[in-house]
Amino acid sequence: MPETLRIAVPNKGQLAEPAIAMFTEAGYRQRKDPRDLVLVDPENDAEFFFLRPRDIAVYVGEGIIEVGITGRDMLLDSGAPVEEVMALGFGDSTFRFAAPDGGRMDTKDLNGLRIATSYDGLLRAYLSEQGIDARVIKLDGAVESSIQLGVADVIADVVSTGTTLRNAGLETFGDPILRSEAIVIRRQGADDDNRQAAQLLRRLRGVLVARDYVMVDYDVRAEFLDDAISFTPGMEGPTVSPLHREGWVAVRAMVPRGDAQRIMDELWEIGARAILVTDIYACRL
Repeated sequence: MPETLRIAVPNKGQLAEPAIAMFTEAGYRQRKDPRDLVLVDPENDAEFFFLRPRDIAVYVGEGIIEVGITGRDMLLDSGAPVEEVMALGFGDSTFRFAAPDGGRMDTKDLNGLRIATSYDGLLRAYLSEQGIDARVIKLDGAVESSIQLGVADVIADVVSTGTTLRNAGLETFGDPILRSEAIVIRRQGADDDNRQAAQLLRRLRGVLVARDYVMVDYDVRAEFLDDAISFTPGMEGPTVSPLHREGWVAVRAMVPRGDAQRIMDELWEIGARAILVTDIYACRL
């Protein structure tokens, strides 16, 4: 019997619901009650643990959990012996500096200042790399209040929309320290022969492709096939089949979802007909 694959999922925050949706699309059982902390999926030899996003890298790094989903910012801040395996395309954010007069500041102005953050590991590494001598003040949350309360001169925080900072009278400045998103992580040096882990990664990649691509089918005269294929090269080349109608072929290919309407117009202009676009619900490539 194969060993059960242990998977860590964020239990709350902006990564939680999208992660659960992704596992559901990948064919895994997921919790119905947000109070559930553990869920067993015997059909897929998997066990899900719903943990604080900031703790997931630590559990994976210690080898207690084989695979987890967390933010790139939280992974790098943890310092755990964990590697990023796959980016998942949700939970986008940036780690940035902000201050009341941020519009007139630059990172070169940080020397000698107090910087409050919840990501002290990430910030210290950045300051060291840039040769900036500043005092880092570690806070567990709500760093926006630290300047008003006289604890810090500047903050470094994760920014999604920027609304919270603006409401606190703060402006971002300088280039982003880090661009983050949800990622799949595994322990450094993890066993590449783990069958369940390999299956999970294949399924998640399939979900990403199914979200980003659609299938296009159309009929076109054989003499215009090369032109048509230039619009629809597919992932590994399109499928071309002869039609009962002499001189015509049927073509099927995967195309980027965002380009589908433009591609349909281009196909129509060269004489393609019966152009159909359909969703892809699952795939293995």
